[in-house]
Amino acid sequence: MARVRYGARTEAEIAAAREKNAKIPDIWSTGVVAVWETDPDVVAAVLPPPLKPAEEPLVRAAISTVDLPGYPLGAGSVAVAARHGSVTGWYPLVMPMTHERALTGGREVFGEPKKLGEVTVERDGLVVRAALARHGIAFVEVRGAVDRALPLPEPEPKTDFYFKFLPAVDGSGLESEPVLVHCVRNERIRKLENVTGDVVLRESMYDPVADLTVRRLVGITIGEKTTDQQGRVVERVSADALLPYVHQRYDDPRQVLDGPPEGSV
Repeated sequence: MARVRYGARTEAEIAAAREKNAKIPDIWSTGVVAVWETDPDVVAAVLPPPLKPAEEPLVRAAISTVDLPGYPLGAGSVAVAARHGSVTGWYPLVMPMTHERALTGGREVFGEPKKLGEVTVERDGLVVRAALARHGIAFVEVRGAVDRALPLPEPEPKTDFYFKFLPAVDGSGLESEPVLVHCVRNERIRKLENVTGDVVLRESMYDPVADLTVRRLVGITIGEKTTDQQGRVVERVSADALLPYVHQRYDDPRQVLDGPPEGSV
């Protein structure tokens, strides 16, 4: 009988796939990062327990194009500064991605709140524009002009917080206890420039980041970096406590509006 491709793989095939995935080459991205200060009460309101607000009520929008061979990827996130115990980091509220394969691993493995969307990073000489859009709404737009080069920072680990969970089959909550994930990223930056500009937040019922009002712009940069990441489960959390925040991941309970961008295959 010919090989049935949906059949079980051999142990050797599984081991070979695992070894291949462990040797991922450096993948570089070009991205715009904007950080601003917002209302402390808003930051506190979006953090599920046991996360707490960080010392400063900061928001970070990261908008990048990733140089995947033959398959360029647009990737973005909007996150608030948070802490878990003694660990400080970022809690992403939404992570638009331009391709389905970028959603699958992040959501299924780490619990990242990824959604299909449009990601734009444009540069014309010194002029820079970056945006995140879904359902025809550019809900975050960063605009400005490069004014100077910046010294390259030393490589350092950065932590993102995710909640990994599954909705219950019968629609009555979550299937089992959610877990809190610490995802540690090690960044190396080979180019970094300062941008003088502004951040525009547009109203969207699907991605209401306009609530994270820009009270004070901390800074905007454009740079080139590569990143590796490792995640670990640090604790199980209350399903009842997390359930009110689950809407952050979905457009609506049926997900009927969470379709791919127009023109996508």
